[in-house]
Amino acid sequence: MKKENRKSFLCGLIGICMLCVTAVMFSGCGTQNGRHFSEDNKLKIVTTIYPVQNFTEKIAGDKAEIINLVPAGIEPHDFELSTGDMQLIEEADVFIYNGAGMEHFVDKTLNSVSNKKLVSVEASEDVKLIEAEHSHEDEDSDEEGASHEDEKYDPHTWLSIENAIAETERIKETLCEVDPDNAQYYSDNFESYKKDLQALKEKYSKELSGLSGDTIVVAHEAFGYLCKEYGLKQEAVEGLNAESEPDSARMKEIIDFCKANDIRVIFFEELVSPKVAKAIADEVGAVTEVLNPIEGRTVSQEEEGLDYIGFMEQNLEALKKALK
Repeated sequence: MKKENRKSFLCGLIGICMLCVTAVMFSGCGTQNGRHFSEDNKLKIVTTIYPVQNFTEKIAGDKAEIINLVPAGIEPHDFELSTGDMQLIEEADVFIYNGAGMEHFVDKTLNSVSNKKLVSVEASEDVKLIEAEHSHEDEDSDEEGASHEDEKYDPHTWLSIENAIAETERIKETLCEVDPDNAQYYSDNFESYKKDLQALKEKYSKELSGLSGDTIVVAHEAFGYLCKEYGLKQEAVEGLNAESEPDSARMKEIIDFCKANDIRVIFFEELVSPKVAKAIADEVGAVTEVLNPIEGRTVSQEEEGLDYIGFMEQNLEALKKALK
């Protein structure tokens, strides 16, 4: 082969290889874990955590394609955006997040998105936030943008059913603005779901009234809104960081509190290790039970189709057992 021909052949081969690599890179970005938007006329919506996903599904129905960022089985506090996740947001029409400090990556993400037509909405925008009960001075800010200021408030707003209604209405209003041709459809879906949520709230009020106890011991300070709505108190082993562990002094405080107040149930959550809750329960002669903050679902719960109302009904039964 002549020198000139060899040179042309090698240049062509290198060019083909580069095209292949580029195609693979962009394919990976757009289909993170096999997730990508299909080519149709539906609204393309990205949500962040399961409660927001579920509320959006109830309103959007079959008029939108919804992809949730945090996969089943992953604790949302630990979630980090991937390149593929960013690509999904770039391709979306609407980005819906809970807010209230729940998603530490949101501000940085929205500042870096190049899709100027993207409509973003903070579902908890109209919710009155409550301050966290414990200090978080020992929790350092991370490079994704979380701050101590963010952690001043309990972000688990959806555990108040009244807040769930407010968040769902905020989502409905956004979809009506973005897709006015289907505004009546979204409004009708909201009114129907609102009735279901109001019925759930009435059930809570009826079945929690008259119980002898009013204090629950939980592993994670996530239930402030739920407790406030029904006149309960939470004693949290740890603060807003679901996976932090108490020191020996805090363990002694909790054990003494449980003994003094005859606490018979120690609550933990499925997406976080129950070892601390079990250690306390063993020490005070209590049992452990799940009280779900509904931050996400396990893979089996996703397959089963459990939704927000189903989880809240399970939580109600757990509360009744602990407070009777």
